[in-house]
Amino acid sequence: MIDTIPLPFTADPIDAPFWEATLRSQLVVQQCAGCQAHRFPPRPMCPQCQSLDHRWRPLSGDATVWSYTKPQPPLLPAFELLLPYVVVLAQVAEDPHIRIIGHLMSKDGGITGVDEAGLKIGAKLRVAFRQHASDVSIPGWVLVD
Repeated sequence: MIDTIPLPFTADPIDAPFWEATLRSQLVVQQCAGCQAHRFPPRPMCPQCQSLDHRWRPLSGDATVWSYTKPQPPLLPAFELLLPYVVVLAQVAEDPHIRIIGHLMSKDGGITGVDEAGLKIGAKLRVAFRQHASDVSIPGWVLVD
């Protein structure tokens, strides 16, 4: 049985720069060096032009709610300890094709029982980071007033 929420493997060369940036409280996505398309999640080849060359582009951290859900009951027992919580699919400001999932967080970084007032499709969000281990900081989203 999983006792804590599953954490990502952060040493994979494909997405290690993403996880390194989250430890600095920075949100980044890959940008193709050939056609300039953004891509997330990270992958070795551009799906647009098949280039293997890319760079990591910092994002502003601004986004809007594309979708959200309040899991009941959670699929994994480890998430039951967090109830109630909300998961948001955020569309980043820089590219409407890039969406990043994360917990809805309070301004102090809490996940459990976050006030959902104002949560709706299109609501403004700001990225926030929650440290789960020495090598894992996971992005989440805070509603912007």
